[in-house]
Amino acid sequence: MRKLISYIGLGRLLQPVIIISICTTVHANTVPSSSPNDITYPSTDYGLGEHLSSNEATAAVTIADLIETSVRKQYATGIALRDVHSKAHGCVQAEFKINKNLPKNIAQGIFIPGKTYQSWIRFSNGSSDSTQADIKRDARGIAIKILGVPGKKLLDNEASTQDFIMINHPVFFVNDPVRYMSLMQDINSDRFFKKLHIPFVLGAKGTWIALNSKTKISNPLHTRYWSMTPYQLGISPNREAVKYSIQACSAVKEAIPHAPNHDFLREALKSSLKKDDACMEFLIQPRTSNKMSVEDSMTEWKESDAPFYKVATIRIPQQIFDTPAQNEFCENLSFSPWHSLPEHKPLGAVNRMRKVIYERISLVRHEMNSIQRAEPHSK
Repeated sequence: MRKLISYIGLGRLLQPVIIISICTTVHANTVPSSSPNDITYPSTDYGLGEHLSSNEATAAVTIADLIETSVRKQYATGIALRDVHSKAHGCVQAEFKINKNLPKNIAQGIFIPGKTYQSWIRFSNGSSDSTQADIKRDARGIAIKILGVPGKKLLDNEASTQDFIMINHPVFFVNDPVRYMSLMQDINSDRFFKKLHIPFVLGAKGTWIALNSKTKISNPLHTRYWSMTPYQLGISPNREAVKYSIQACSAVKEAIPHAPNHDFLREALKSSLKKDDACMEFLIQPRTSNKMSVEDSMTEWKESDAPFYKVATIRIPQQIFDTPAQNEFCENLSFSPWHSLPEHKPLGAVNRMRKVIYERISLVRHEMNSIQRAEPHSK
């Protein structure tokens, strides 16, 4: 889903990326209403090519245990922040407008032709370090919460929201749940030789992906983002597997400042939205071949074989977002791919594990901060 370096350096380098697509979220506003043992592991859709890996559910719980221990240790005093993506560049209000003309197979779930939704968007770094300078190479995230979405949800039937989560890299760095568990055990170990083992657990391809997930950007509004993992579209026998992407409506070349300040990405976002509205496109990539595995999040679905199609326009109006009240609101928001209608069910092992891990860390964070969870409503 972060040149030659030492293995110890690689461990620190990978850590923000390793959790980025599994554990980027914690709910806002609730005293925990359930225990970790209440979380049901997702079922698989064999018709779309999902298959449950051996010990997958156990691996998800073990990873959740490791991250919970880390969060409790890191935030033993003070306010518990997100375990990753802890530094926000800004949380903005936006309109999510669906195209008027969509083919029938795309017009599923929230994608109602001509429909406009209000939404919140959070831009962030990927690191667990909320004090990290923006110039440092890192994964960059975008999380969108669509408001006013009726219908039962996969995670919370009372919610009227639909979330989409992406980063600025098209693939994830691991597929196998047991390998993922071993990786997290190595990263969270205090033993030196375990750090040396990290590249061997990831393998050559996984290590390459993780390292290349870390980049420098000039403005969160001008960056392209991908879901990395696949999602279901529709619930009928004709349902299909898709991936998502977001990009600026028009190409903008903006240089990184020669001597950027510590929070220059927040400043770039503020400057852009002070001058004018911003426009981004929401894209869907339908799978065109069963060879494009829903379980293989390490392999990109090539656009030459499976084109992306624009299905919605995201308009971010001029606004002043950097206020204490809005920043606090942003910190209390929750984003999860399982905040979703069944028509957009997350697919694949990485997404299935996310459900367990996200919910566990959500409960832990809210317990530590003594806050209630609640999804926002449209105005």
